[in-house]
Amino acid sequence: MSTTRHELLHAFDLLLAPERFKDYGPNGLQVEGRTTVRKIVSGVTASRALIEAAIHAEADAIFVHHGLFWRGQDGRVTGWMRQRLGLLLGDDVNLFAYHLPLDAHPELGNNAQLGLQLGLVAQAGSGGRFGDQELGFLGGRDNGEAFDSARALAGHAERVLGRPVTLVEGAPRPIRRVAWCTGGAQGYFEAAIAAGADAFITGEISEPQAHYARETGVAFLACGHHATERYGAPAVAGHVAAQLGLAHEFIDIDNPA
Repeated sequence: MSTTRHELLHAFDLLLAPERFKDYGPNGLQVEGRTTVRKIVSGVTASRALIEAAIHAEADAIFVHHGLFWRGQDGRVTGWMRQRLGLLLGDDVNLFAYHLPLDAHPELGNNAQLGLQLGLVAQAGSGGRFGDQELGFLGGRDNGEAFDSARALAGHAERVLGRPVTLVEGAPRPIRRVAWCTGGAQGYFEAAIAAGADAFITGEISEPQAHYARETGVAFLACGHHATERYGAPAVAGHVAAQLGLAHEFIDIDNPA
């Protein structure tokens, strides 16, 4: 089966509602390719490696979290940008990218899907969200139990994500209320503290967060930007592909971040 580029864009926009978000770049169709779409490849970032893999997989469209265009970037089409665009345009492949809308979707987004992987569920209603544009999730384990300690939570995250976790422990106590926001959301830590979290999970750590954790007793876990954002793109692209009767393949390009 197949659909049109326009129908695919409409399906993504209807699901992710990009108009609700103030974002760092354009959401939706970033590079126009062929009109007819039969196969979607999803991935985290529109890197040259992903584009090459998608072309090899005979994709008509690529769906990613990190697209090509960001507010304030150099607008010249040279170097790596020329290479990526050259591949997309040369093979007539569509590129769809959704940043914050993909983070925020309550069931299929990066935060919801990371919670699913880690066995975490957000509280019902507005109490389960925090931070700017309510991107952060707040809740606990799906079995209702606490983690014995921040180290136990970190060990669990390492096993699930398959990579080391940077942990700043905070106070020695069980971890019941967990806040999380994927990717480069270390700036949400203060909001997570204010929301009453015992621990905060994100992708990256910057210099201030270690001090906040030690001074407030709230544990901070940096689990990797790419590692925490591997789940939303295939969930959304797979959902829309199933709706429209399209083929879908997730390609995870290795990234130590």
